[in-house]
Amino acid sequence: MARKISFDLPTAADQAPPETAPPPANRVRPLLGLERPIKQSSALGAISQSLGGISEKVKRAEEIEQKLIEGQVIVELDPALIDNSFVPDRMEATDEQNAAFREMIRQNGQNVPILVRPKPGDSERYEVAFGHRRLRAARELEIKVRAVVRPLTDEQLVIAQGQENSGRTDLTFIERARFAARLEDRKFSREIIMASLNVDKAALSRLISIATRVPSDVIDAVGPAPTFGRVRWQELSDLLELENNRARAIEIVKVPGFHELDTDKRFETLMAGLREKTSRARAETWAAKDGTHAAKVSRSGKKLTLTFDDRVAPKFGDFVRTKLQSLYDEFKADNPSD
Repeated sequence: MARKISFDLPTAADQAPPETAPPPANRVRPLLGLERPIKQSSALGAISQSLGGISEKVKRAEEIEQKLIEGQVIVELDPALIDNSFVPDRMEATDEQNAAFREMIRQNGQNVPILVRPKPGDSERYEVAFGHRRLRAARELEIKVRAVVRPLTDEQLVIAQGQENSGRTDLTFIERARFAARLEDRKFSREIIMASLNVDKAALSRLISIATRVPSDVIDAVGPAPTFGRVRWQELSDLLELENNRARAIEIVKVPGFHELDTDKRFETLMAGLREKTSRARAETWAAKDGTHAAKVSRSGKKLTLTFDDRVAPKFGDFVRTKLQSLYDEFKADNPSD
């Protein structure tokens, strides 16, 4: 049986005479303590009423969780009764990180509760919205976990999950990107995903684009790579578009010893391997019969480039340009199916 611990404190409104107390409908106790809602559809508006609104700037997670505690009832639950969120956001931490966090909980206790909901379809179980690391530590320590239980829809759960992690700012770029892509795979609307991650349409499109362009096996192998943000992951996704680089990336991450590297080092190793292959892309200098190196031919992926140096063969490039139509007509005559 869960042991309830009430953290409710009498407020000025609670102690005021009946005629001055606000009606119950106006006593909002927001789930996340967020203000200044963004413009949204009516469906999302209903969600934000339950969540207390979505702010343009997410507050620090500690503030969010403190607001969560205020006016709520905290219970102690058996961790075995709680399942992880149906949409994971974090990648697995290292054994050292898990051990350090577990030791902190063992020594200092769990100061902030996790948020769970009754699991849909199973009245005997719960599902965590945020607090996965605290839940894991409690499981490993075989102690009860302190939790706030609230009925949440799927949309409310992912918004709470994303907003709390955004407030902590410790999700890496690729973790946020993959969380966004997973939500879209589950048919959540872009408005819900934007609210969850506190991003605009353009930023969300970039997150999803990179998460879908980089193979999931490669993301799993590299890990969270906290040092590297959007620019470097964009660079990686561009490299993967080059000829055979996707297969090359899979080969690199399967090399013995790759997984023993630090996650940031794994990212660097992968990038170096792909760049090395790209630099060795086929390139040759075309020489005329008289020995003049009149053009350079290089191939990168599905692109073939002709480079003319006017210092070596003046006006040769312009001459070739005037012949492009006749060359193309000759090509089509010899290759009618292309």
